[in-house]
Amino acid sequence: MEKIRIGIAGYGNLGRGVECAVKQNPDMEIAGIYTRRDPSAVKPLTEGVKVFKTDALEEKQDIDVLILCMGSATELPIYTPKYAAMYNVIDSFDNHNDIPKHFANVDAAAKKAGKLAAISLGWDPGLFSLSRAIATLALPRGENYTFWGRGVSQGHSNAIRRIEGVLDARQYTVPVESAVEAVRRGENPVLTTRQKHTRECFVVAAEGADKEKIRQTIVNMPDYFADYDTTVTFITQEELDRDHKGLPHGGSVIRSGKTGWNEENDQVVEFKLTLDSNPEFTSGVLVAYARAVARLAREGRTGCMTIFDIPVSYALPVSPEEMRAHML
Repeated sequence: MEKIRIGIAGYGNLGRGVECAVKQNPDMEIAGIYTRRDPSAVKPLTEGVKVFKTDALEEKQDIDVLILCMGSATELPIYTPKYAAMYNVIDSFDNHNDIPKHFANVDAAAKKAGKLAAISLGWDPGLFSLSRAIATLALPRGENYTFWGRGVSQGHSNAIRRIEGVLDARQYTVPVESAVEAVRRGENPVLTTRQKHTRECFVVAAEGADKEKIRQTIVNMPDYFADYDTTVTFITQEELDRDHKGLPHGGSVIRSGKTGWNEENDQVVEFKLTLDSNPEFTSGVLVAYARAVARLAREGRTGCMTIFDIPVSYALPVSPEEMRAHML
């Protein structure tokens, strides 16, 4: 069996997660790791895997699917369309409001080059998106609710670390339990941003830093904390390293709806994740859908796709016969 050759662009938490996920999929192999760092300083877990500067992607590499392990804020809007003009690509773009624009840019680049791309894969957007769609098709009269956490938000943690006087930080997104339970009871509450989630911040401040100024900067930060009830706890670096070194996350998609001639029956659908490692789980989804992209590209598909467009059978490593026998 000819293996699917996976390129990994970026070797942070997500890139390392992709490397681990490829190990669990015997129909795949890593074609190369591409990084902006000094390649000699990068030590892959997989024996024999070569590391290159990202610039090497400018010259045609022997890659079936390039997985872009980059940030959504500034990198993926540039690099996904760029590399979609050269390779079959997949990304985890997660700025929900900007997905239509990102899709259009990637679709144009991929179609022009005769390549295939899949964007916004992971768990949200990704598996949670599919869960919202499936619940909606079963309950057309209802409401979708999405709760994230309790888990580390890497983007929000980085925002805190950029504040003057902050040495390190972790931020947790936490669902408001009373809101979750009201949704599970089928009450269909109308919830504000503040009523759905709170934010917990654990901060290591520099010696002599103005902690109250740091606290006020955090809780009043627009787009990150100002719309939430936010707590800030100052701790030592040793406490942060000991108690907050992981990257757990998770959440729930819940749809509450009505059925019956007079809509007399309440129905609730829930899809829930509890994750020890957010990037490693996201990587598992990316690698599975890289398989789908490789298969669809062999069939001649081009342009851009999302999880809504890809049959799940293309992402799984088993045959249709096995799926019917064991999963149906």
